[in-house]
Order: sequence, then C-alpha cells, then structure tokens
Amino acid sequence: MKKILAAFFALSTLLIVGCSQDTDSEQTQAQSNSVVVYSARAEHLIKPLFDEFTKQTGIEVQFQTGKANALVERLKAEGSNTPADVLMTTDVGNLWYAADQGLFQPMESEVIERNIPAHLQDPEQLWTGLSVRARTLVYHSDRLSADQLIGYEDLADPKWKGRLCLRTSNSVYNKSLVASLIEHHGEEQTQQILTGWVNNLAAKPQAKDSHVMDAILAGQCDVGLVNTYYYGRLQAENPDTPLRLSWANQSSTGTHINVSGAGLLKHAKHTDNALKLIEWLSEKPAQQIFGALNREYPANPNVTVDPQVESWGVFKQDEINLKRLGELQQTATMLINRANYE
Repeated sequence: MKKILAAFFALSTLLIVGCSQDTDSEQTQAQSNSVVVYSARAEHLIKPLFDEFTKQTGIEVQFQTGKANALVERLKAEGSNTPADVLMTTDVGNLWYAADQGLFQPMESEVIERNIPAHLQDPEQLWTGLSVRARTLVYHSDRLSADQLIGYEDLADPKWKGRLCLRTSNSVYNKSLVASLIEHHGEEQTQQILTGWVNNLAAKPQAKDSHVMDAILAGQCDVGLVNTYYYGRLQAENPDTPLRLSWANQSSTGTHINVSGAGLLKHAKHTDNALKLIEWLSEKPAQQIFGALNREYPANPNVTVDPQVESWGVFKQDEINLKRLGELQQTATMLINRANYE
C-alpha cells in the first residue's frame, strides 16, 4: 500500500511540475509577443492605432496613460525594473527631457530614417516625432484680416495693445515656442518680444488654448496663439466659426512646429517588438490614422493630410532641429520669468 501511495504522489508531483512548466512557457510566450507603452497621449488617440498594429502583427500592446512629467518620473524611479518598452509623449520639450535623463536607447532604424525628416528626430536617434502640430496665430475674421498678421515678433508691437490673448507661460507648448525665438533672435531680442506680448495682453493668460479662442469669440481680444489641433476641434464642432488661422512668419523663419513622438526605452524588455511598433507608426497607413485622430499633420511628408487639416492651406515650417528647442527650455523659462509672463 505504501508503495502504491508513494507512486501516486510521485506521479502527482510530475503532473503538477509539468503543468507549471507549461503555464510558465505559455506566459513567457505571451509576454514575448507583447509590447508595453507608457503614453502621455490620451487613450482615444492611441488605442485605435494599437488595435490596428495588433491586428496586423499579432503583437499585443499593453499601455498606460498619464501626464508626461509623471511618466518620466515614474520611469526614473522604476529604473531597470520598469515594465515599459516605449514612451510616447507630446512636445519635444518632454521628449528631450526624457532623453536628457537617460531613459532612451538609440533606435538605429533605417525605416524611421526613411520616413521621418531629420529635423523631427533626435540627431542620436533617441526619439522621433510621429505627428506634427503648428503653433500659430488665430484671429477673429470679423475684426481682422489675414494681411494684418505677420508673425510672433509682430505681436509685441504696440498696435496690438489690449488685443492679444495668450495661454499661460507654464505650458510646455509656449516654452518651446520661446525656445525657437531664442534660437533665431538671441536672448536680448526674445526678452523684448516677450515684454511686448505681456504689455499687449487684453487679460491674464488663459489656462488652455481653447480658452484663448473662447476669449477671442467673446470679444475680449482679437488675436492669439494656439496649436492647430485645438482650432480643428473647434471648427469640427462649429463649422461656421468666425475664427481663422494665420500662418506665422511665412516671409522669415516659418511657422513654429512641434511634435508628439516616441522613444525606445533603455530598459525595454521587448526591444524588437518596441522598435517594430515605432517603425510601424512611422509608415503611411498608421500616419494617416495618427494625424486624423487629433487633426494633426503626419510627420511622414509622403502621407496625405486629413481633409479638414488640408483645408487650412499649405505653410512654410520652421526647420530648426527640434532637439534644440529642448536644450533651450531652461533659458526660455528664465526669460519668461523676467518678462513677468504668467
């Protein structure tokens, strides 16, 4: 009897171990066929892309969303224990900061090099832009005409006193714009421009770009600065809006642009899948979806622009390498504070 029981327990142990090994093997296989993304872009702007990627490749995308700064600090705290493979975020200031903190590794991808223009990529291939937004002038067409608007520097002219609305200076979008002005004009002239903006404000700076447009519609001011996709959302809700976009600096440096983008994390566990995802996002089919979801411009110049976005017309881009805008963020903040731009 004892021999029978001993044999039974031995067999049971073998079965349990075997099942455990099978389960571990299945889990390992499932994990190897996935990629983990931390994203500062909202779920509704990325999930359709991830679903399509999974459909085409069979690679499952697991993702978590949050504020850009919080995600960067989380990655720093997690270190080599992070489950994340890719960081997606908005604005080059955030991408540059993540790179500066040592969170990315070079991607070395011929696909990305082929699809995305050099000025929209980190020179060391630590991150790449995946969609483009312009930060330009928006105005009330009943009170202004397009030929009265020139660009960012002109908004400092006293003729705009009491007619200008701006978003608060703590927006990374505005810091990147100011960084571009520093690159083009130097610190002294940029300081003068910022002081002129502050002197011309019709009201305290607004919390959001959408609030700037609301203030213009309410007659509080006539002109402001917004990211183009904010205007696109307003136009989609109200096609008869009297607000219009004016492309800044077309006779000089070109309209300031920025990106949302992604980088391959230094401690990625699924490096191949992560690179496949970023490369796939740079290709034509994904780029069309990427741009249309938030009324942005594809980073890949060979991709057709969404019809609504196309209706705003063609414009000359400022082609500063965007890494430079990240490098100048601290100086931009210093000048903003000196100008008492809230």
